[in-house]
Amino acid sequence: MRVFVTGGTGLIGSAVVAELTGNGHTVLALARSDASARAVAAAGAAPVRGALADLAALRDGAARADGVIHLAFGHDFSSPDSIARSVAEESAALAALGEELVGSERPFVVCSGTPHVPGRASTETDPLMTDGPVGGRGRSVTSVLELSSRGVRSSAVRLPRTVHNEGAGGFAGLLTDIARRTGVSGYPGDGAQRWPAVHALDAAVLFRLALERAEPGTAWHAVDDEGDRVRDIAAVIGRRLGLPVRPVPAEAFGPLGQIFASDQPSSSARTRQALGWEPKHPGLLEDLENIRP
Repeated sequence: MRVFVTGGTGLIGSAVVAELTGNGHTVLALARSDASARAVAAAGAAPVRGALADLAALRDGAARADGVIHLAFGHDFSSPDSIARSVAEESAALAALGEELVGSERPFVVCSGTPHVPGRASTETDPLMTDGPVGGRGRSVTSVLELSSRGVRSSAVRLPRTVHNEGAGGFAGLLTDIARRTGVSGYPGDGAQRWPAVHALDAAVLFRLALERAEPGTAWHAVDDEGDRVRDIAAVIGRRLGLPVRPVPAEAFGPLGQIFASDQPSSSARTRQALGWEPKHPGLLEDLENIRP
């Protein structure tokens, strides 16, 4: 299958490109710069020049492919306005890609976050969040899944709060960056809140399985660790960096403070059973041991 991938040079995207090419697929990958184009080519994929805001490039890539995997997102979480801009940019991109695929029965795999369900682990049947700082992503992904009624084999892989590799990535990676900057490995509240996690290489396998097998309009959870306590995550970060570990106000984490402070465990039981997905790489706490002081 020839697959058009957006975000193919990121932490998750590079793993997805390798997983696809390693399993016999041909990859076209969006490349917004010369450096990205070189990285794409080095990974064995063909670059499609353009940025996520370049809707013509997106339509061209989708038109040339047998399926699409969308991973690109602007990860500027510095302010509510920057988050809103990233969400709006992605929403327009998803709409353009979806319209190009209507009536083709081709697969269209998108990503979102696992939902937050108070009092229990979220499951694949729970609806996405449509409010809060990134609620617009939930609305856009829901619209993509609804394309199943218009001849698109659309599906969503829901990613947990931390997708990691060699100690980097996701919310845990943000905690590490903040700890380096402030000199404290902090966590909001009492730190008992739980964050789900998955290794990027395991997530990549699920994206391939969804591309190959997912039924139209379905959602899947790329979750290995159902929920690690945030204070345990901060403790490993503090030990690896030689920094004190202590609670800090949620407001200190900026626009993501409210999300950081919430308990968000998530299950992947249905995904494992239906698609035969089985994570094989280190869990988050073990992987964080790769953080360099």
